[in-house]
Amino acid sequence: MRAGISQAPLSNCTVDISYSLTFYQVSYSVIFLVAVVTHGMALHRLCLSACTMSSTAIYMISLSAADLFFVISLPLRIYFYHQKARALSSKTGDASNWTSGVYISLYGGIFFLMCIAVDRYFAVVHPLALPHRRMRIAQLVSGGIWCLVLGISLGLPLLRSAAARPQHPCLLDPSSPHHHAIILVALGLVLGSFLLPAALLLYSYCKVLSVLRHPRRRSRSQLRSRRHTLTVIYWVLGVFLVCFVPYHVNLLVYTLTHVGLLQHCGLAKATMALHPVALSLASSNCCLNPLIYYFSSSLVHKENKRSDSDRTKRTSKKEPLL
Repeated sequence: MRAGISQAPLSNCTVDISYSLTFYQVSYSVIFLVAVVTHGMALHRLCLSACTMSSTAIYMISLSAADLFFVISLPLRIYFYHQKARALSSKTGDASNWTSGVYISLYGGIFFLMCIAVDRYFAVVHPLALPHRRMRIAQLVSGGIWCLVLGISLGLPLLRSAAARPQHPCLLDPSSPHHHAIILVALGLVLGSFLLPAALLLYSYCKVLSVLRHPRRRSRSQLRSRRHTLTVIYWVLGVFLVCFVPYHVNLLVYTLTHVGLLQHCGLAKATMALHPVALSLASSNCCLNPLIYYFSSSLVHKENKRSDSDRTKRTSKKEPLL
């Protein structure tokens, strides 16, 4: 969204961001290498664990697939910025060609992390909920999220292209009332796609933490399960705080200054200068998400064993009736 907004209302408030081409090359190279390592770790853990399919596993598989959309595009992105920085070609193309991959990874990550939080809520706060019912719901919810994320990923670039000027096909003019409305609608869609999942995630984890902190006697296995759950919670909250919050705060202030709703040249310059950093932080979620699965896989495995044990007990109680 950022690359599709021109700077008409604050044309005198410019800042040198030539460093961004080199910064993107370095940051995307690091993200790509770390993502390969962390996805390899998660895949290795998956192969070693004998955990059956569960609702959490469905969300984690979907989360990993969303990350891979972005990871496989990183070499092309690095090459694009390398070519543009060295000016080896008169026509290097447009980085927005791969915008869909960014949105799939970014908002796919947000929505599926929200689903993991809600799934933890039902597992801890309402443990009597049937695991098989949760798994069926997870399949339906994952399918719906994929439709939503693909709609956002394809809809925003198409919205920008439909409204773009012929002489500047990649830019929207904030001074135009028509483009002004389109920019604000797109901003509302993007922020809503972040704020609603964030609210559900915070509510779910606050409830989970209140249950886990309730003083009661626990066995050793329950204490280990509690530690695993807390690790997953803190890791997900850390990903949200480090990756998603800076990007959306920067995006909000940038857009408000460039459509003229917030007249502040200093903020406009700051958000332009910080955009490469915020975008790189948002992109880094693809190499941090696999660690969530790495930490939660043993927890899911224990829940599956406990579910099988409970089902066996219920079956054994019925046997004397035969």
